[in-house]
Amino acid sequence: MWPVLPDSLSVRVKERYRLWPPGVLGLLVVCLAAPASAGNFAVTPVRVYLAPRDRAAAITVTNSGDEELVMQADIFDWQQTPDGQDLLTLSEDLILSPPILKLAPRSRQVVRLISLIGPPKGQQRSYRMTVREIPEAKSSKEDLQLQIALAFSIPIFITPPAAKARLDCTLARVAPDAAKAVCQNTGTAAAHPTALQISNNAKENLASQDSGAYIFPGAQRSFDLKRKEGTIPQGKTRLVVSMSDGTSQRYDVTLGE
Repeated sequence: MWPVLPDSLSVRVKERYRLWPPGVLGLLVVCLAAPASAGNFAVTPVRVYLAPRDRAAAITVTNSGDEELVMQADIFDWQQTPDGQDLLTLSEDLILSPPILKLAPRSRQVVRLISLIGPPKGQQRSYRMTVREIPEAKSSKEDLQLQIALAFSIPIFITPPAAKARLDCTLARVAPDAAKAVCQNTGTAAAHPTALQISNNAKENLASQDSGAYIFPGAQRSFDLKRKEGTIPQGKTRLVVSMSDGTSQRYDVTLGE
């Protein structure tokens, strides 16, 4: 599941021995090399939306650290299985110019994402651009220690004017204090729910969960919602799904025992 991303992404490395888990960056590669030094890079935007007529988009990468950054970009065709699992395949539909970035300390570079294909017809096309740091051998007077190689992944969408997401969700009890929401996209563009919440007639928040999931046309995902204290009462319940565009969708259901 991909995380919810802000409009810009900034990454700092401060601790020499810290191993970061997967998260906002999408990928963190740890390798044996010279000691990691403090560094900072940022990328804007973290999502790229192209209209069918657009041939290129600008992406800005900033190196605010004290060492040169060398990074390489790859473009992947991004699809999903019916159960919402991501499938990534190297693609030549788009290219990044230049494909290898060399950023001097305290500098920024604007790169161009260029589309080499014609406009999609009917359904949105989706890609992911992965930009990863290329660790370069550096001499060190100290013993070999862990260095962190950074990478980030950016979703790219090419969307025809008529393509829209259509999310249909159901809710069922799985335990006295838990329920499972299943959301299916029957539209022609990706849906991006950012949070789910269930409440009762008194509008009391019974359970909620944040989400970074994309749900592609024809795919579905499930979400587990668990109440922190007490049980989820039976009867009329409302499921509210908040979307990344600021809208929300409401589903009225009846939970059994």
